[in-house]
Amino acid sequence: MEPNTTPRFAFGPRNYRLMFIGLAVLAAGFITMTLDSEDYGEGFLGITLGPILLAIGFLIEFWAIMTRPGTSAPVARDTTTTSTVPSQPTPAAPVAPPVATPQAPTYKR
Repeated sequence: MEPNTTPRFAFGPRNYRLMFIGLAVLAAGFITMTLDSEDYGEGFLGITLGPILLAIGFLIEFWAIMTRPGTSAPVARDTTTTSTVPSQPTPAAPVAPPVATPQAPTYKR
């Protein structure tokens, strides 16, 4: 990495906001499952509503991870930095490796 470039973060504010929303929905799902008054949690809250909230929470978490930050996310830059992505050199034509001639092994005692 060049010394003048500033690192660009993988997640933006939108991603973190979605992650916290997903964690809140997951917590609500687990809490909903514990609030069931039926024996062994076999009522509507423990078997139906809680797992639905958990599935929605995991989908939100997946979406938060996979969503690109987009143009709304700020990119950290210095005043001297012109580009955060270093340019790639053009690849040269492939060159065959030189053929090594076999030599007698040398041993030291």
